[in-house]
Amino acid sequence: MQRIVVLISGRGSNLEAIVRQCQAEDWPARVVAVISHKADAAGLSWAQGQGIGTAVVDHRAQTSREAFDEALAAAIDAHQPDWVVLAGFMRILGDAFVHRYAGRLLNIHPSLLPSFPGLHTHRRALEAGCAVAGATVHFVTPTLDHGPVIAQAVVPVRTSDTPESLADRVLVAEHQLYPLALRWAVQGRLRVDGQRVTQLDGAPQHLFCEEP
Repeated sequence: MQRIVVLISGRGSNLEAIVRQCQAEDWPARVVAVISHKADAAGLSWAQGQGIGTAVVDHRAQTSREAFDEALAAAIDAHQPDWVVLAGFMRILGDAFVHRYAGRLLNIHPSLLPSFPGLHTHRRALEAGCAVAGATVHFVTPTLDHGPVIAQAVVPVRTSDTPESLADRVLVAEHQLYPLALRWAVQGRLRVDGQRVTQLDGAPQHLFCEEP
């Protein structure tokens, strides 16, 4: 049974989607711990209610970003994870941390990478006049939001969209996308060749989400 540690910063809605699909689809894995840098992250309370272990590593208590990365890694390694999953974790991680978990560190980003890395993705997509937006699950590398893409979800942009309404609809797509991509990973159904990730069963790696 593979072990998954999830890192969060807030409500943990992608965490919930992952835990529920893991149980419903009987993955050969389970979420063994949820860790946050914020003691008041709502997702910690939810995880505790599911019987999942939790921990807080407060970045403000550390003397440097490197010290935070080391403290975070120690908290993660205590659970001997096979996979480390960033689910709305709003801290930039240093190169040494990323290399430590290379090939088993996943992230979800609310844009169709390589477009709009970083913050304010939905506002930037609207300002650019994009006809579609979406989300990307990728392996994490030292270059921010630039790792090999596992899967993407595409969401049409409405003429009436605001950054907030678009964010809400993309989040619904994320809840489908992230469990799917992580299930492929724990089942060993992915091959990575440089920047290209192949789903070994030939399953589509793009979800085209209908308007709600």
